[in-house]
Amino acid sequence: MEWMSQVRWGLFDLDNTLYPSDSGVFQAIGQRIHDFMAERLGMDDDLIASLRQEYMAAYGATMRGLALDYGVDPEDYLEYVHRLPVGRYIQRNDTLDETLQALPWEKVILTSSTREHTQAVLSALGVGHHFGRVFDIRDTAYIGKPAESAYRVVLEAIPAEAEHCLFLDDSPANVRAAAELGMRTVLVGAEHKSEEADLHVARVEDALALIGSLGPGAAADR
Repeated sequence: MEWMSQVRWGLFDLDNTLYPSDSGVFQAIGQRIHDFMAERLGMDDDLIASLRQEYMAAYGATMRGLALDYGVDPEDYLEYVHRLPVGRYIQRNDTLDETLQALPWEKVILTSSTREHTQAVLSALGVGHHFGRVFDIRDTAYIGKPAESAYRVVLEAIPAEAEHCLFLDDSPANVRAAAELGMRTVLVGAEHKSEEADLHVARVEDALALIGSLGPGAAADR
């Protein structure tokens, strides 16, 4: 992996990437999305399931479709669906803490969730101090990954060239979009596959440990 020596930035997704997909967090968020659509918009189960599938395919998130088609206030939606006790599902991860510490890159979060939810997750995991910046859905004008504009916001803000970034995410669509911009990519999770990913690992700790084991020539010093 000679390309690893060019990496200066680690761009990390949050949900189902920094913690396992079977933790229950994303399932709880999914239930909150369903409840929002049922309670606030009066939709039945079949319509909810159909629209969520349609919006995920079109926008990578349900919120964007609801805002465009039903005039839903993004802030009302975000506050509702992320109102859950994160600490009930996630515990401190010392292994993740140690592997992040071993890497010399600058590290940021790019998430389609809120800053408040992000901070709650990072606090529960015990790894918040590793990330210099968080870019949430508000920072990307409520347009999340895999839209190119979401990645551009981060690249322009930090600032960095795409080829100097390693992007880690659990979504093949998000990984594909990052790769098309010129980033190196890691697909996290055993549930999906991606031909575009440079690495595919079951857990984010596996990728970070592998990179760290390659020595200073792989994870370049700044």
